[in-house]
Amino acid sequence: MPSMSVIPEPAASPAADLDGAADQAIAACGGDAREAVKALLVAVDFLEAQVDDLRAAVSTGYARRCYDVRRDRKAGTSTSEG
Repeated sequence: MPSMSVIPEPAASPAADLDGAADQAIAACGGDAREAVKALLVAVDFLEAQVDDLRAAVSTGYARRCYDVRRDRKAGTSTSEG
Protein backbone atom coordinates (compact mmCIF):
# COMPACT_ATOMS: atom_id res chain seq x y z
CA MET A 1 0.00 0.00 0.00
CA PRO A 2 1.55 3.33 -1.02
CA SER A 3 2.19 5.90 1.65
CA MET A 4 -0.34 8.70 1.63
CA SER A 5 1.57 11.65 2.91
CA VAL A 6 -0.03 15.00 2.48
CA ILE A 7 2.25 17.68 1.16
CA PRO A 8 0.81 21.12 1.83
CA GLU A 9 0.80 23.57 -1.01
CA PRO A 10 3.13 26.50 -0.49
CA ALA A 11 1.32 29.54 0.83
CA ALA A 12 1.27 32.66 -1.25
CA SER A 13 4.07 35.02 -0.41
CA PRO A 14 3.23 38.04 1.76
CA ALA A 15 4.18 40.30 -1.14
CA ALA A 16 1.68 38.54 -3.39
CA ASP A 17 -1.01 38.91 -0.72
CA LEU A 18 -0.29 42.65 -0.48
CA ASP A 19 -0.31 43.05 -4.24
CA GLY A 20 -3.66 41.32 -4.45
CA ALA A 21 -5.11 43.42 -1.62
CA ALA A 22 -3.81 46.60 -3.27
CA ASP A 23 -5.36 45.58 -6.58
CA GLN A 24 -8.71 44.94 -4.85
CA ALA A 25 -8.62 48.32 -3.06
CA ILE A 26 -7.85 50.16 -6.29
CA ALA A 27 -10.54 48.25 -8.18
CA ALA A 28 -13.08 49.09 -5.45
CA CYS A 29 -12.30 52.77 -6.02
CA GLY A 30 -12.87 52.62 -9.75
CA GLY A 31 -9.20 52.22 -10.62
CA ASP A 32 -8.14 55.47 -8.90
CA ALA A 33 -5.13 54.76 -6.67
CA ARG A 34 -5.36 58.14 -4.93
CA GLU A 35 -8.97 57.47 -3.95
CA ALA A 36 -7.98 54.00 -2.72
CA VAL A 37 -5.30 55.51 -0.46
CA LYS A 38 -7.77 58.05 0.90
CA ALA A 39 -10.33 55.31 1.60
CA LEU A 40 -7.72 53.20 3.38
CA LEU A 41 -6.66 56.17 5.52
CA VAL A 42 -10.29 56.71 6.55
CA ALA A 43 -10.53 53.01 7.43
CA VAL A 44 -7.35 53.19 9.52
CA ASP A 45 -8.66 56.25 11.41
CA PHE A 46 -11.93 54.41 12.08
CA LEU A 47 -10.12 51.34 13.37
CA GLU A 48 -7.83 53.47 15.57
CA ALA A 49 -10.91 55.12 17.10
CA GLN A 50 -12.36 51.67 17.81
CA VAL A 51 -9.12 50.60 19.49
CA ASP A 52 -9.16 53.74 21.64
CA ASP A 53 -12.77 53.04 22.66
CA LEU A 54 -11.95 49.43 23.51
CA ARG A 55 -8.90 50.45 25.53
CA ALA A 56 -11.05 52.86 27.51
CA ALA A 57 -13.55 50.07 28.18
CA VAL A 58 -10.95 47.60 29.48
CA SER A 59 -10.21 47.86 33.18
CA THR A 60 -6.70 49.02 34.01
CA GLY A 61 -6.33 46.05 36.36
CA TYR A 62 -6.92 43.68 33.48
CA ALA A 63 -4.76 45.59 31.01
CA ARG A 64 -2.06 46.37 33.60
CA ARG A 65 -1.45 49.62 31.76
CA CYS A 66 0.51 47.81 29.06
CA TYR A 67 -0.38 50.16 26.26
CA ASP A 68 2.20 50.47 23.58
CA VAL A 69 3.66 53.70 22.33
CA ARG A 70 2.25 54.46 18.93
CA ARG A 71 3.18 57.07 16.44
CA ASP A 72 0.79 59.86 15.69
CA ARG A 73 1.09 59.96 11.91
CA LYS A 74 -0.58 63.35 11.58
CA ALA A 75 1.75 65.17 13.99
CA GLY A 76 4.79 62.93 13.41
CA THR A 77 5.41 62.51 17.15
CA SER A 78 5.36 59.57 19.49
CA THR A 79 2.57 59.49 22.03
CA SER A 80 2.33 57.38 25.13
CA GLU A 81 -1.17 56.20 25.88
CA GLY A 82 -2.54 54.89 29.12
